[in-house]
Amino acid sequence: MRVPAAQVPVEDLVRCGVTAHVKKGSRVALLVGSRGIAELPRIVKAAVDALYTHDCTPFIVPAMGSHGGATAEGQAALLAGLGISEATMGAPIRSSMAVRAVGAMTTPRGRTLEIVVDERAATCADAVIPIARIKPHTGFRGAVESGIAKMLVIGLGKHEGASRIHQEPYEDFAAILARASELVCAAFPVTCAIAIVENAFEEVASLSVVAARDFAAQEPVLLEDARRLSARIGLSPIDVCIVERIGKNISGTGLDPNVLGRAPGILVPRIERIVVLGLTVETKGNGNGLGLADITTMRVRRTLDETVTTTNVLASRNLHSGKTPIALATDDEAIGAAIHCVQQNTGLPRVVRIASTLELGTIAVSEALLAEALASGLWRHDGPLRGWIGPLPAEAP
Repeated sequence: MRVPAAQVPVEDLVRCGVTAHVKKGSRVALLVGSRGIAELPRIVKAAVDALYTHDCTPFIVPAMGSHGGATAEGQAALLAGLGISEATMGAPIRSSMAVRAVGAMTTPRGRTLEIVVDERAATCADAVIPIARIKPHTGFRGAVESGIAKMLVIGLGKHEGASRIHQEPYEDFAAILARASELVCAAFPVTCAIAIVENAFEEVASLSVVAARDFAAQEPVLLEDARRLSARIGLSPIDVCIVERIGKNISGTGLDPNVLGRAPGILVPRIERIVVLGLTVETKGNGNGLGLADITTMRVRRTLDETVTTTNVLASRNLHSGKTPIALATDDEAIGAAIHCVQQNTGLPRVVRIASTLELGTIAVSEALLAEALASGLWRHDGPLRGWIGPLPAEAP
């Protein structure tokens, strides 16, 4: 069942889909990750309410790998920061880092890989429903990337499972996730998934309730939809890209390399220097992704939680993303330094400023890019933004 959320109320779609795949009276684990998904509290609450009307007992399980400092308390706190708590959802949050093995597989390179899942979900649930956003991954390409399979294998695998999977090279991830998710579904009562695809404006483009037996066929289709709808700047080359904020609620790497041309197979835009001005509140000090930036601010340094960041970076084994760039005292100094360090600049600097890689409804561009932005057909001119090189006005995104 796949219907654009704009045409059918989310509550109706979730209720019809979930109750069709869960037996009455079941204990149901709803898997929720750490991403800032559009309308996530509404979607989770719709699932909880639908299950209660079906005489079921729902509970919520954080399925986010090593996020939240790889602690049960940290993961529950991350959910609360997204608006997902027992008080708001009307269902308990069962957060634990304990895991149990559900099987083993042979990787494409001949290694034996044991697959583990959250122990509480494995022992307390008659049915399991992941709630996942389908989108291109920041580090690999394949038929499945970020979505249902990744949540079942890495998210539900907690810190231990995430660490095991990330021992494998990224080029093998798609094949590993596809096979490992089959193992999880075979050993674990996964009945269906609530799959969300967003558009370029961080809105729900479609919401699907996919039966577990259809995961392998449907997730690649939804991924192509997500890829087609993905946000993009549409300008290249760019001398300096200023990013207001990064965080785990925005992307697994804090800022989405698919947007900034730093992901596999993504050749545009070509950006010479990236400046990161701040971390989101929701990221709880996790600065994973700062390594993609060239310059940052002392404000970022002060809000950075080294322990949380290091735990996440070591679990992913992507050490580069955890590096801290040079930090300057103010936003203006950081931006000025980035413009000063452009190597190929032959005229006025080509500068773009965005709120985050998840918020591209409004951007600011320098004079050198204005005509090109208007000619692209992606942007319209809303008037000059005074002092845009410095801090954006409070009302601007």
